[in-house]
Amino acid sequence: MKRLPIPDDVTGDEIDQDVRQELMSLPKTLAEDVARNLVMVAKLLDEEPERAYEYSRIALRLASRVAAVREAAGFAAYATAKYSEALAEFRAARRMTGSVELWPVMADCERGMGRPERALAMAGEPEVQKLDKAGQVEMRLVAAGARKDMGQPEAAVVTLQSPELASNSVQPWTARLRYAYADALLDVGREAEAREWFAKALEADQGGTTNASDRLAELDGVEFTDALQEDDADDAAAAAEAATEADVASEPQAEIDADAEKGVESDAKDAEDTDGDSGSKG
Repeated sequence: MKRLPIPDDVTGDEIDQDVRQELMSLPKTLAEDVARNLVMVAKLLDEEPERAYEYSRIALRLASRVAAVREAAGFAAYATAKYSEALAEFRAARRMTGSVELWPVMADCERGMGRPERALAMAGEPEVQKLDKAGQVEMRLVAAGARKDMGQPEAAVVTLQSPELASNSVQPWTARLRYAYADALLDVGREAEAREWFAKALEADQGGTTNASDRLAELDGVEFTDALQEDDADDAAAAAEAATEADVASEPQAEIDADAEKGVESDAKDAEDTDGDSGSKG
């Protein structure tokens, strides 16, 4: 089995206590190996999902009967847009645990596979009522996305209208919910309201989970220029100016050189004429 390098400072102890408890069913050395691979999945998932996926496959080969491993493999596949594979792993994890917490992401996998109607059907299943508040909000976001996929932007707006959206309290999911609502409003041409909700999303976005500030700037007609591009433009302008100055400075000398050449040519012609006249006189 191919192994990927794991830094020495990754011990496996970094995983959650619940996951560590699950791994206790494995032999000690194997449990440590699986744990270290799971830590790598978590470390790389956001920035390098393809590498995270590779580590998840190793963990899966080592311990496919551990629910936490199947779940990690599912999220790694999901992050790399392997939605069919992700859905299979999430279903396996759910069968092992009986938990419904993966229901929203499973529905989003259906969307990713081009089946928004199935995602919408899942939003109406009894499992949704068993989700905690965060899970229910996530399910609402997925359902609104499915409405958009099906060409029903007005229905997407209505789907996102909820007590959670109206609440002034800020929860971990508040920024994303407000952002999705603003985006849905923009899709139906309600630009002024969209701007208001993008501003509310930005206000709640403590961790920078959305690009609400960029969307606000777009609506306000503000254009951002990359600092490196500005530097390159300044350098190009300076070079052009220097070249122009060099051309201007060289013009007088060029004219002198041209006059000198004309003078030489004229003298040569005069000499030829004189020689010619002498020959005819003789």
